[in-house]
Amino acid sequence: MSLGTPSRRAVRETVVLARAVAYKSLVLRVRYAFNTVTSLVTIYVFFALLVFGGRELAPQAIANTLDGIVVGFFLLLMATVAYADLSWDLTREAQWGTLEQLYMSPQGFGRVVAVKTGVNLLVSFGYGAVLLALMVATTGVSLALDPLTVVPLGLLTLASAVGVGFALGGLALVFKRIENLFQLVQFAFVALVALPVEEAPVLKLLPLSLGSHLLRRAMGEGVALWDLPTGDLALLCLTAAGYLGCGYVLFRRLSREARRRGTLGQY
Repeated sequence: MSLGTPSRRAVRETVVLARAVAYKSLVLRVRYAFNTVTSLVTIYVFFALLVFGGRELAPQAIANTLDGIVVGFFLLLMATVAYADLSWDLTREAQWGTLEQLYMSPQGFGRVVAVKTGVNLLVSFGYGAVLLALMVATTGVSLALDPLTVVPLGLLTLASAVGVGFALGGLALVFKRIENLFQLVQFAFVALVALPVEEAPVLKLLPLSLGSHLLRRAMGEGVALWDLPTGDLALLCLTAAGYLGCGYVLFRRLSREARRRGTLGQY
């Protein structure tokens, strides 16, 4: 047996797992298409009300910040999908009585959750692309969409949202009903996306804030990834790794606590 066999087997198993998780996610979104479409339409309607209502009240202010508003809603939708899907997935698995089966998976519960998170990130980019196309078609705003810049910045920015999702997923395993906390986090994300980090650099340490600022520069002003400040990019990497790592550690501790209490699969 060659040394590389176990690693190749692990890769094959992960690919099979990812394919199954993606297929299940697709089936659920198609089966509950009304809920899928409603979540997208709700954010688009909120965006339309803000832009068209704002044009009536302060047309110059909306014109000056339109590209930033579009990028902000684009990021807000992706962040919401990225953090909320994991928590809702775990809550639904508990309701269906299949969470304990996932915990006993030969792939390991951590790998299952990591693959679910990866699939959720891909779904969030899909939602974001659809909403971005609608917003650009509605407003006629011109944005730079260089994938070599937008994709890395988007992934690093969403990593902090995923860390929050891990923490909420762990809390959902222990406390089961945390819908009110979801709403608070949703409001917090709206504020974090719009924070003026240039005026108060300490705000760059908060989730989404620095990534939102860099995405606005990249997509609104056409600044390439390699032309962005090196210090900001390094800080974005550190905050992404920090929130993602802390969120995952908290999730693991809370899932062990739920298992210790014997409430892992209960709802």
